[in-house]
Amino acid sequence: MKHFLSGIDLSSDTPTDFNEIIFGAGCFWGVERKFWVLEGVWLTSVGYAGGNSINPTYEQVCYEETNHVEVVKVVYDPAVIKIDTLLKTFWECHDPTQGMRQGNDRGTQYRSVIYCSSEEDFAPRRYSSAGRATDL
Repeated sequence: MKHFLSGIDLSSDTPTDFNEIIFGAGCFWGVERKFWVLEGVWLTSVGYAGGNSINPTYEQVCYEETNHVEVVKVVYDPAVIKIDTLLKTFWECHDPTQGMRQGNDRGTQYRSVIYCSSEEDFAPRRYSSAGRATDL
């Protein structure tokens, strides 16, 4: 199976020198669009994270039965795009002060989250979150 936009074979391994980070910032379709246009982003994909069941259905998530968040996984080349650019895009594409909603989309699945897969991305994320809280 290939990614619809990039044509990347989804069964292939991610290049070993690439990183990935997962963002929840509202409806994943709109959020994904913000990231796939950035130079240095190799692949984006949407899904659910942080819940209490495996392979939840759309209906289960929408009825708030699973505690999942709509998320976008961003796989990127850190030699081309810096984590700070991705974090800036994340903070600018949504309003984290709205709690369990984004605009007209309401529900716990629209809350604001960042999941890091590497220590390398964890420190900038913490600094970014603290700085953004001060700005708000």
